[in-house]
Amino acid sequence: MSTIIESRSKSARQTLLYGRALGESLKAGDLVAISGPLGAGKTQLVKGIALGLRVPGDEPVVSPSFVLVREYRGRLKLYHVDAYRLRSAAELLALGWDEIREQPGSVVVIEWAERVPAAIPEDAFQVELEHDGPTARRIRLAVTNQGRRAALARRLRQFSGKAGPRSQSRPGNRRPASAADT
Repeated sequence: MSTIIESRSKSARQTLLYGRALGESLKAGDLVAISGPLGAGKTQLVKGIALGLRVPGDEPVVSPSFVLVREYRGRLKLYHVDAYRLRSAAELLALGWDEIREQPGSVVVIEWAERVPAAIPEDAFQVELEHDGPTARRIRLAVTNQGRRAALARRLRQFSGKAGPRSQSRPGNRRPASAADT
């Protein structure tokens, strides 16, 4: 069973801050699978995660669309993967996906995770971003580890202000609900 934590970002800066809050909560071995359309803020979210992992500011975090994987050093090593150009999980596996995920002291973040669903483990943090206006974004975070859900929800509530994220349990659903599900 996973819990969905819903938030709304009003700007690119808020998406960055949301990512930072998430990054501060990540532990070695965590995987964050990010989905959403072009321009939804996936790379902006990863930049925030890098801030939360204390990747030095002089190391620019950019989309790895053409190189597929970028590595950054912070309090944990960050592997930033982009699956946009991949056609299948098999292509991701051929790039050394399992070896990347098994690196000690690291966190893996994958953009365009919806393109390689078979490669995403059940216990991954699933983030779905969608446009909610010209600069606003709806963010849905699915968390399967109930032990970490409460602390993460508190941290994101602090980020979100008064509205705070809304949590709801969804038995048997490991991905955030989409508009098609409602």
